[in-house]
Amino acid sequence: MKVVVSSTGTDLTSQVDPRFGRCPYFLIVDTDSMAYEAIPNSALGAAHGAGIQATQLVVSTGVKTVLTGQVGPNAFHALSASQMQVLTGVSGTVGEAVERFKKGEFEATRRPTVGGHFGTGGRGGGSGAGRGRGGRRPT
Repeated sequence: MKVVVSSTGTDLTSQVDPRFGRCPYFLIVDTDSMAYEAIPNSALGAAHGAGIQATQLVVSTGVKTVLTGQVGPNAFHALSASQMQVLTGVSGTVGEAVERFKKGEFEATRRPTVGGHFGTGGRGGGSGAGRGRGGRRPT
């Protein structure tokens, strides 16, 4: 069986990246042989839609199971619509995560685990309409 793992690097000693849509790499790992292939995540620097773009990349690999730390709403819904099994709460090295997967230590995720724009480096936290105005007119 093959799984896709969101990763900070290109080998099994790399850490699992907690961000699905904005991880630098996806590692496709054969759980029987531990052979792997690293694929750069072209959605990493996307201004918008990183989760959807990352999902399209992952779906194109033909793998049906994703191991990651967190998954946002857009990516979760796109992965689910593509019949992908999503396992979150994954941490440690990619190799350790795959071994834990093989032991059945993860459960399928049934909903997004973070809000939109998780992992974008602080974007999405703007002041918003009315913030700082207090709703009063100067006197």
